[in-house]
This record gives sequence, structure tokens and C-alpha cells, in this order.
Amino acid sequence: MSHHYVGYADVVREMEDVDNDMDDESRGRDFSGSDSDLDEYDYMNKRNQEISAAQVRSGRDIQGIPWGSLGIMRKRYRKTRLEQYRNYENKPQSGEGLEKECKITKKGSSYYEFRHNSTSVKSTILHFQLRNLVWPTSKHDVYFMSQSSIMHWSSLTCKKSEVLNVSGHVAPSENYPGSLLEGFTQTQVSTLAVKDNLLVAGGNQGEIICKYLDRPGICYCTRLTDHDNAITNAVEIYTSSSGAIHFIASNNDCGVRDFDMETFTSKHIYFPWPVNHTSLCPNAKFLIIVGDDPDGMLVDSSSGKIIAHLRGHMDYSFASAWHPDGVTFATGNQDKTCRIWDTRYLSKSITALKGNLGAIRSIRYTSDGRFMAMAEAADFVHVFDVKSEYEKEQEIDFFGEISGMSFSPDTESLFIGVWDRTYGSLLEYGRSRDYSYVDTII
Repeated sequence: MSHHYVGYADVVREMEDVDNDMDDESRGRDFSGSDSDLDEYDYMNKRNQEISAAQVRSGRDIQGIPWGSLGIMRKRYRKTRLEQYRNYENKPQSGEGLEKECKITKKGSSYYEFRHNSTSVKSTILHFQLRNLVWPTSKHDVYFMSQSSIMHWSSLTCKKSEVLNVSGHVAPSENYPGSLLEGFTQTQVSTLAVKDNLLVAGGNQGEIICKYLDRPGICYCTRLTDHDNAITNAVEIYTSSSGAIHFIASNNDCGVRDFDMETFTSKHIYFPWPVNHTSLCPNAKFLIIVGDDPDGMLVDSSSGKIIAHLRGHMDYSFASAWHPDGVTFATGNQDKTCRIWDTRYLSKSITALKGNLGAIRSIRYTSDGRFMAMAEAADFVHVFDVKSEYEKEQEIDFFGEISGMSFSPDTESLFIGVWDRTYGSLLEYGRSRDYSYVDTII
């Protein structure tokens, strides 16, 4: 992973001339999105910030972009953005010529329907390559980063609340072996995971902050490494066969650490290059390891022994995920492709899927294995029907950098964090069923 930090303007500077057309309409408005300002809004203003499914069916843009008054059509702006958006690459022209080996998909499916857009929710990004900052714990509850705060949003009440603020000093309120009781100051959260009532935040200097959602305070703090290049790139929470809660941290110091939250002990495995993402298979036997090398690895989770090299990508990878069957898995790369692998045939990927705009920075499967979603760096989330062997897809199209996306554990909701100086928000989609719901008027 690149060692520098890039803000919004640096990521999409080449789009500024086009963005000016959109900014003219909103000139003079406050784009800071601070929670203190938003909390001063009264109930009616909160209602106006919510874009509902009924409004979108009546013709409103899902992000509230007033195309009619901007002097530019949405289709034209999309065409320009596709032509001018500059995908970040560590290997120059890594995505060139890969179309011929990527599956041609049938677009137009609607597996998840637009439910609403919470424009008062400002989901932000610290590092432009790390996009795992949105985590739903139910179809109505989602956790996300907003500047220096970890926030909770309820789509039932349309209210947000601060879970943890790391802008100042934080320290554990419980005393466990190995915990840094002095805590941390001004932690910059680079990655996040929330599951099984546990929240784990990883920092850009190797910090780990753990909090149980049903208990006040922070339960544990540690620094995984003192390496100069220590950023925590990804965290995954899982439950072991014994019932103990663990998390796996992937770090830029080339290490992967499996941490037991009951014994407060950890196991380290080191690799030849910085590890950007790790995924543990459902039976806990294998790990997908991807990072600052075009080739990924499938390794034994106990010994760290390499089972196979995953060859096919042309740049660095930042995303991986297992299908719930434990047989197939996916990897996402800055070459704009997602590759599907079968553990029984690891000599090459069995499918390659192409993005439209940029790197594939996040991948998720639904818990029932029916759908897989892949998020590009900006503007597009693709939802594939796994039963169709990834031939059918729904393309969710909007404007803005993606801070994270994930399905709810029950598969009923899909949340997408959009980071944009004007139209940043939280998009919510609901799983399409054979029956329909009457929209609730809030």
C-alpha cells in the first residue's frame, strides 16, 4: 500500500473542471458536514435531507443532484467522468488489455432496490486505497467513519450517534494482559470492522482499539507493530471453533496477526510484501493474502505455509472475500478486475470481472451466497448473481468516492458510503422480493 495520504482533491483532481459545473449550483453552502452542525437541524430539515424511494420513483436523482439546473445532462457527465477519471495504479497501465479475458455480463438486473439516501450522514476516508469503513450489523443499523468519529446510523429512526471519538486521547477502561493502559492520542483510523457486538478500529501507526458495543468505554488498546511503515490496512472479525472471538489484522509491515479476544494472545505470520487484505475461509483452514504484489497467496491459516500462488492480476490487490461455501473466493485489484478462484483449480482464476472506472477496493458476499458485490474506488457498485455464474449483474451508478459497502448479515440491506465534498451520504438498498412493501412516510 502506498505510504502517503491523499485527500479528495488529490484523488480526483483531474475531474475538477467538470465538477465546477456541479459546484456552481451549490456555491456558498457549507460542505464540512460536521456532526455538531447537523445536530442543530430540526426534524423538518432532517426530513428534507432524506431522499426516499418514492421521491426517486417520481424522478428525483438518488443523490439529489439537480441536473436540470446545472446545464449538463447526467448521461453527458457520466461519459466525461468515465473518460477523465484517473485510476490510481502502482503498475502503470496495469488494466490495459484485460477486457478480452473478462466475462461479458448481462446488466439490468435489480437484486437490490433503492430504499433511501441519508444525506446527513457523512462517511469519510483516511487513506485513498483503504475502503472498508462501512459495517452494518442488521438491516437497520450501520457503523461508519466520519472524520475522527466512529458513528452509528439507524435507518429506522433516521438518527446518528457517536460511538467513539478518537480526535483526542482514548484509553482502555478495562485491564487485560498486553493492553496499553496509557492509550492513544489523535488516532487516525485507517480501517474498521464491526461484528458479533465487537468493534475493532485499526490506525495508521499500527494502533488497534477494541470496544464492545454493549459496554461503556474501550476494552483494549494495543500497537501491533513499531515498524516505521505500520499502517493497519484491514481487520476481519471471526468466531473460532471454540466460540472465542478473534480478529485478523493485515499490516503494511508485511505481517498478518490473528488475535484472540479471550486470551489476549496473538499469532504472527510474515510475508515478503505489505499485506493489504486478508480473508479467512468459513472452515478457518485457509487464508487469502493479497497486498503489494500482483500475485496473491492462499495459505494454511495455522502454519502460514503457502498452498498456492494466485496469478492473474497485474497490479496490487486491496480486497478479498470467501463465498460461504468455502470453495470459491474473490480478489479485487487496481487493474480494475475482480477474479473468482476455485480452491480445487488454483492454477488460474475461473472468472474475471471488469470494473468501469477504477480499482476494485471492496468485495462482499451475502451470507446466503446468492450475491457478490464489488465496489470500485468511485461511482460504481456491481452486484452479481452467483447462481448465474456471475453472468448477470446489477450496476449501481452514482457519483463520489466509495468509503465502504457491505450487506447486512441477514442479506436484506446493502449500505454504500459515498465520500464527496458536496453529495457525500449513505445509500441504502433493500433486497428485492417477489412481494412489495408500502413505503413508510417518515
